[in-house]
Amino acid sequence: MGVVEVNGIRMHAHHGCMPEETAIGGPFQVDVRLECDFSEAVKNDDLTKTVDYVDVHRIIRREMAIPSKLIEHVGGRILIGLKSEIPMIQHCTVRVIKFNPPIGGQSDFVAIEVKG
Repeated sequence: MGVVEVNGIRMHAHHGCMPEETAIGGPFQVDVRLECDFSEAVKNDDLTKTVDYVDVHRIIRREMAIPSKLIEHVGGRILIGLKSEIPMIQHCTVRVIKFNPPIGGQSDFVAIEVKG
């Protein structure tokens, strides 16, 4: 068993409950931790025996492009996409960060984590 992390995937997206958030959008970041058995990749230097970061990035960008009211919902979709499209993932943690949230006060970011 091993861990693959892909961190700091930053993008502009349109998530939020307020109309301005879905119209204008804002900055987000996604980090993922993927637990899988890549022992064959360790032995054989074979990309097909581990998680391809390109696939991870593609799935995250696709799900982030779909506007949602809640980042919890987005994180859940990313988790489902990763686990269904990359079968070697045994456990996954997805962290979605929303920078400068409109919460009526100063905050650098809010974040959620979903695991499965």
